[in-house]
Amino acid sequence: MIRTFLFDMGNVLVHFCHDRMCSQIGELCGKSGPEIRTVLIESELQFKFERGWLSEDEFQAVLQRLLEASFDRDELFRAGSDIFQPNTSIVPVLKALKTAGHRLVLLSNTSAPHLRFVQETYDVLEHFDDFVLSYEVGAVKPDAAIFEAALSKINCPPEECFYTDDIEEYVITARGFGLRAEVFTDTENLLTHLESHGVNLPPTWAA
Repeated sequence: MIRTFLFDMGNVLVHFCHDRMCSQIGELCGKSGPEIRTVLIESELQFKFERGWLSEDEFQAVLQRLLEASFDRDELFRAGSDIFQPNTSIVPVLKALKTAGHRLVLLSNTSAPHLRFVQETYDVLEHFDDFVLSYEVGAVKPDAAIFEAALSKINCPPEECFYTDDIEEYVITARGFGLRAEVFTDTENLLTHLESHGVNLPPTWAA
């Protein structure tokens, strides 16, 4: 029996766009979106930030040095975080799982500014009991450390956990830890996966 449900955040609970992030940061310093992408994404600076290897102050300092620019802190993190749109179709599923008494856990590669933005802008994370976050753990999916941290935190046998993520590599890693895991494509497909694992939501789940 599945008791705990772990969800990825990006492109599962909320959709996001790195191109928008790069464009918006570029507007603050007179750089093009592709220039920002080279410095932020292709250099893996953003992913170091999501690993928790850089504080917010350190991240800003490194970015300013690489771009030879100066940013207002609030403007920088707003430009870098206002990139999310909610997947409204999944909210009734979360509510139905909670109503059925299940535990919901967020397992996400993210940064503190991104998490804050989603929490302050949308209510989707209010349904979750626990968070396992890359920048707090110091590791990102598919690193074993973040899955080990998740299993330790939820204190639930892996065979009683269901996990969904839009990235197949992460799903495969989760299965290696014994979790029941499926690739997320859309909410309708998620419901099919849940049914295949014996999770049948009530007929009123979409109400």
